[in-house]
Amino acid sequence: MRITMTGRNVDLTNGLKNQVEKKLGKLDKYFAPDAEARVVLSTSKDLEKIEVTIPTKTGFIRAEEATDDFYASIDLVEEDIERQIKKFKTKLIDKKQAALPFSALFAEEEADEEDEIVIVRSKKFAVKPMDAEEACLEMEMLGHNFFVFLNAETEAVNVVYKRKDGKYGLIEPEV
Repeated sequence: MRITMTGRNVDLTNGLKNQVEKKLGKLDKYFAPDAEARVVLSTSKDLEKIEVTIPTKTGFIRAEEATDDFYASIDLVEEDIERQIKKFKTKLIDKKQAALPFSALFAEEEADEEDEIVIVRSKKFAVKPMDAEEACLEMEMLGHNFFVFLNAETEAVNVVYKRKDGKYGLIEPEV
């Protein structure tokens, strides 16, 4: 596998290059020799981030990790890509083994013309009036990625959510 590395706000030292090549070299067994991995190493404030994108015949395998150490980020991204590859490989095997004959598949598709959206779980809860900061604290205490609350200032239902960068977002509906 060919590896193309780019650094943003980072000097690509030989140590970093060698570590990336060593870790991603473990994935050579899954790819053809002409496969190309694009690696972007960047730094911002106190986070050191690595992004790896590998184009395949069926799409892309992509992973990104950000920690306070490049070497830890490289380890994590390698594990993430390997997990994705194994998951994809398992899906292919399961799909092949569970394949229906063409006539049965065609009859099934014809009968199921409308793809229905199926809601598998419904939950009701009391919406408490609070401000956005309180909602963020409540969300963190519950360990969720989002939290629905009644905004005490606007008396409208709002949603706070945790962003990938670790900060918070607020969704306010317009009426």
